[in-house]
Amino acid sequence: MSQEQPQRPKAEQFPKQEPIKYGDVFNVSGELASQPIKPKDAALMQASESKALGQTQKGSPASVMQSAAAVNAAVGLVNRDDMSDIAKNQGVSVSETKVGANRVITESVGSQVVGQFIEPDVPMNDPGLVLDPDAITIGEALEASGLTPAGDKPLNQSDAAAIQAAEMRATGKNHTEPGGLGAIAQSAATKNTRTLPALQKTTLADVVSGAREKLGADKAVTREDAEGVIGAELRNKPDMTTMPGGVAETVAAAATLNQNR
Repeated sequence: MSQEQPQRPKAEQFPKQEPIKYGDVFNVSGELASQPIKPKDAALMQASESKALGQTQKGSPASVMQSAAAVNAAVGLVNRDDMSDIAKNQGVSVSETKVGANRVITESVGSQVVGQFIEPDVPMNDPGLVLDPDAITIGEALEASGLTPAGDKPLNQSDAAAIQAAEMRATGKNHTEPGGLGAIAQSAATKNTRTLPALQKTTLADVVSGAREKLGADKAVTREDAEGVIGAELRNKPDMTTMPGGVAETVAAAATLNQNR
C-alpha cells in the first residue's frame, strides 16, 4: 500500500525534557499537534489497524505511534497507562473507502488524518510471473494511456505526478530525471495552468507518446509499481479519484495483466 511515510522517531532526536508530540511525526495541526503521543493512544491505533487490516502495517501510524510512545515512556515523560484527551474523548479510527477499483485506508486521531494508504485492486500472485518476456512494461503502459480518451485531454498536475512516479519506478531512482519524461510532464502541466486556448494546451498523449524512448530505463509493471503511480495521481486530485483511462488506471490494468499471465 501506498503512503507518505512519517519518520520513525528515535530517542536521541528529541530533548529529554520534551516528549515527542503528534506534530513532530505527523502532518497535523491545532491541539493535536501539541499533544504528546501516549502509550494508550498507540495501543488503540494498533488495535484499530489490526481489526481493519489484519495486522499492524510496517511504517503505519500505529507503528510510528508505538515507537514515539515507547520513547516518551522510557525517558519518564509519560506513564505507560497514559492516554491523551483527544484519543480518549474523540477516539482513533481506521476507515476504508473505495476509489474506483482501489481501497483507500484512512487512519485518524480525533478528526485529523495521520495516515492514508492506497491499495490497488491487483491480485497478489507470484512476483516472478512479471518477469515473463511478454510482460507489459511501464513505458508501454504509459504509451497505452495516451491512446485512451484521456489521452486527448490537457495534461494536469495529477497526470504529471503519476508520470513522474512511473518514471521513478522504471528507473529505480528517487528523483525526477532532468530533461526526462517526468520533467517534461511537469513542465507541460505547469504551462497548461496558464490561460491558453484549448488547442494550444499539451495533452497527455503528447507527453506519453514514445514513452519507452523517453524513459531512462524500463521494466515490467508490478503491483507495487501500480500502487505507487495510483498514490501519486490520487494525492494530486482534490476529489481523490483517478482519471478514467488515465495513467494510474492504465498502469494498474497492465499490472493485473502481468500478474494473471
